[in-house]
Amino acid sequence: MATPDAIARYEAVVGLEIHVQLATATKIFCGCPTGFGAPPNTNVCPVCLGLPGALPVLNRTAVDLAIKGALALSCTIRPHSRFARKNYFYPDLPKGYQISQYDEPFAEWGHVDIAVDGASKRIRVTRVHMEDDAGKSIHEGFKDSGRFSYVDLNRSGTPLIEIVSEPDMRGSDEAHAYLAAVKHALEFIEVSSCDMEKGHLRCDANVSVRLRGEEKLGTKAEVKNLNSFRFLKQALDYEISRQVALIDSGGRVAQETRLFDPDLGETASMRSKEEAHDYRYFPEPDLVPLRIGPAWLASIQATMPELPAHQRARFLEEYGLSDYDADVLTASRATAEYFETAAHVSGNPKMTANWLMGDLMAMLKADGKDVAESPVSAEHLGELVKLIVGNQLSGKLAKEIFPKMFASGEAPAAIMEREGLKQISDSGALEKVIDEVIAANPKQVEQYRGGKTTVINFLVGQAMKATRGQANVALVTELFKQKLG
Repeated sequence: MATPDAIARYEAVVGLEIHVQLATATKIFCGCPTGFGAPPNTNVCPVCLGLPGALPVLNRTAVDLAIKGALALSCTIRPHSRFARKNYFYPDLPKGYQISQYDEPFAEWGHVDIAVDGASKRIRVTRVHMEDDAGKSIHEGFKDSGRFSYVDLNRSGTPLIEIVSEPDMRGSDEAHAYLAAVKHALEFIEVSSCDMEKGHLRCDANVSVRLRGEEKLGTKAEVKNLNSFRFLKQALDYEISRQVALIDSGGRVAQETRLFDPDLGETASMRSKEEAHDYRYFPEPDLVPLRIGPAWLASIQATMPELPAHQRARFLEEYGLSDYDADVLTASRATAEYFETAAHVSGNPKMTANWLMGDLMAMLKADGKDVAESPVSAEHLGELVKLIVGNQLSGKLAKEIFPKMFASGEAPAAIMEREGLKQISDSGALEKVIDEVIAANPKQVEQYRGGKTTVINFLVGQAMKATRGQANVALVTELFKQKLG
């Protein structure tokens, strides 16, 4: 492998091809379900098995989601596109070809903005096209896996979009940031769950290196089927180092497809890299061209939510949040919507954010839930914060009430009323308690009057204890100061 000094003399050039399973209930060309975890080879029919005479019918919902995904990546939607047959022969491809799009994709020329080491960079998206997924070959887990591979065709025919970037990334950190940004955007608009453990998001990386300052691209190798962020970074770092070492020793990089072995942390040659002509693309004869007219496109655009990057910037400006708060609150669409609803009720966005990111998220995590499943509604959290801001509830009492809200789903005011936990802000009632505390603690009173003013915290604590934490702390403090002169 190459030394750090050798690597520093070269520049890596990386492009990603990201495959995303669309969040449809059925497959792209038939009515079979797309649910994960069904018994092998049960979610299949003559269409996705490629049986003779079976004809594909395009899933309208899959196209709707594909358009939304492309719009989220700032792509231009082509009014006319066409499906093509991509011919190759794997055991998990029952038709002997994949229905994809070749020279006429439905979307092209978008971009994704990323931030690496505090600097912003724009990664260009060449194209987004639709295709059906292959099945899955299983090479381990059976008693005879040493001799046989098994095939599960449940995944065959599930709808995908493939997002092809320009070779604009210059290393594993930028590739990691780009993949994360794409995943975040598509999850946020609910185009896909992007669950990498279930194969709903995976990518291939095209990697080459060149001496710094050169413009000509080096020979690229493609690393296939990277299904985690950690594997993407490890595979790219290894492949960049391998290519640099090979060139520095007088060798040449072969244009090939490689696989990443996570146990060894290395890539290994799989086969020579195919060119487009190797797939013998030709127009799919069983599907008419796809026409996306202005009315259809406008109807999809009308359903597009605010994208996370724009929403994050708005949260910073409109609510005065920190960068960290804005990142957490826009991590998912459900969290962002919950926060905005609660903040509008409370009138105090910062305190609302603290309660959401602190107490609520801690309890949700302990219960294995997310914000969308919260037993505390956004309105009730907003009401709790509003009671604190309005001095009707102390922070200490709020900490007592909140677990009861989480357990019952009740409004904070209902719990306060039932359990008599309303904050005491009546000066007359508090003066009696303060007089009793002063009488019971002459030593501390003398210390305060002698100049040790910090002892007032002890006296306030005694008053809070006497009122079971229901006293208005600010008012109690002020009354003590008045009475002690």
